[in-house]
Amino acid sequence: MNPWLKRAAMLALGVALMWISAKIRVATLPVPVTMQTLVVIAIGMAYGARMGAATMIAYLALGAAGQPVFAGTPEFGVGLAYMFGPTGGYLVGFIAAAAVTGWLAERGWDRNVLTASAAMAAGIVALFLPGVLWLAYGFPITAFGADLSGVGLEKAIAYGVFPFIWIDAMKLALAAVGFPLIWRLLGGRF
Repeated sequence: MNPWLKRAAMLALGVALMWISAKIRVATLPVPVTMQTLVVIAIGMAYGARMGAATMIAYLALGAAGQPVFAGTPEFGVGLAYMFGPTGGYLVGFIAAAAVTGWLAERGWDRNVLTASAAMAAGIVALFLPGVLWLAYGFPITAFGADLSGVGLEKAIAYGVFPFIWIDAMKLALAAVGFPLIWRLLGGRF
């Protein structure tokens, strides 16, 4: 297969998986629980740093263009208005998470449960960091009618990290066990 067609197909598949995973959610406020963390980490592990990050950028571009690809869209708005809401930092974190996890996977960290767990944990930290900072300090923009002056670091951690720790740990464990097994069956990365 032509390498450009293969990359385009991988990108389209990754964006579709992100879209679907956003719609599998439990309503928690201010940030919903979705399957996106698992999918972001899996895409990073499978695609590598550049293709994983490119897939997340394509996903965010689709959302910025107004497509209802995010959790809670269209009911909570679409496009840039949604992206500047409370989940904006986590959306940016998708890029970092896929890149970090992919970079570590390219160096063989996806080959056994211990290193795969460490790579995925690093990806989750890369995802949560901009999300928590966004919630804590906000982005002072009111062009979309939102006052995002921030809730402070303590509340940001309480609402933007603690409710997700156990859920993300379960997702991480599932993926950390699954990836080394998948690579053994497939004989390598896509």
